[in-house]
Amino acid sequence: MNKNIWIAAGGLFGLIGVALGAFGAHGLRNIISPEMLETYKTGVLYELIHAPVILAIGLSGNTRFFRSAVFLSIGIILFSFSLYAYSLTGFKFLAMITPIGGISFLIGWLLIIVAGYSMNKEK
Repeated sequence: MNKNIWIAAGGLFGLIGVALGAFGAHGLRNIISPEMLETYKTGVLYELIHAPVILAIGLSGNTRFFRSAVFLSIGIILFSFSLYAYSLTGFKFLAMITPIGGISFLIGWLLIIVAGYSMNKEK
C-alpha cells in the first residue's frame, strides 16, 4: 500500500468528522434527543481522534504502521459510522456493530505499539 492512501484517508476522515460534527451541533440539536446527540458526538470524537493518527502514519511513510492504519480506518467506519446511523435512526442493531469498531481501534493501537517496539529493538 502507498503512503498517499493513508494521507488521503486521514484527510478524508478529518473532513468528514468536522462536517458531521458541525452538522450535529447545528442541525441535530432540536431533532434528536440529548442522549442520541451525545451518542452522535461520541462518534465524531472518535473519528477526529483517529483521523490525525492515520494521517501521521501516511506522512511518516513507514510501512510498518500501515496495518495499524487499516485497523484504525475500519474502526472509524464501524464505530463512528454505526453511532451516527444509530443516533439518527434509533435502530438498536446498528449499535451492536459499534463494539466491533472499538476492537478494531484497539488492534490498531496495539499494532502501533508492536511496530514501534520492533523498530526500537532493531537499533
